Amino acid sequence: MARIIVSDASPLIGLSIVDGLKWLPELFETVWIPDAVKGEVLPKRAAQGKQAIELSLEKGWLQLWPEPIDPLIDIDLDEGESACISIAMGLTEPVLLIMDERAGRAVAKEKGIAVIGTAAIIGEAKKRGLIASAREAFDVLHRSDFRISANVIKTVLARVDEV
Repeated sequence: MARIIVSDASPLIGLSIVDGLKWLPELFETVWIPDAVKGEVLPKRAAQGKQAIELSLEKGWLQLWPEPIDPLIDIDLDEGESACISIAMGLTEPVLLIMDERAGRAVAKEKGIAVIGTAAIIGEAKKRGLIASAREAFDVLHRSDFRISANVIKTVLARVDEV
C-alpha cells in the first residue's frame, strides 16, 4: 500500500458533494495536495465544496504538500494534475494518486504511478462500512454537475454488491 496519497482537485470536489471528505482519514490517514490544487479547490470566489475542503485542511487530514515541486513532466495537463504527477515521480516511496481526469490518469499509469478516482473511493467507503450505500452517493453526484462514467459506476456497484 502506498504511504503517500496525493489528490487532484476533481476528487476533492466530488467527495465534498457527497459529504465524503470525512472518509479520507479513515481510508488514507493524510492526503496531500499541491498548491496548484489548493488554488483550484479554494478559489477566491464561492465554489462547490469550498467550505468542506477548507474544513478538511483545518482538521489536518488534507494537507498542503510542504516541499517545492520540480516539474518532471512536460505534457499538456492542467497545473494541478501535472503537480500531482511530478510529486509522485519525484519520490522513491510508493505514491497513490487520487485523480479522475482521463488524460492525467493515463500519464500517471504510463509513469508507473498507482491511480484511483472518486468512484473507487466511494466503493472503498462502502466496503469499509463508512456509508450504507454507494448507489446513493452516486445518485447525489449524478444530481450535481459532477460526472462519472456509467460504466465506472456499474463496475464499482458490482464490486460492492449493489448491482
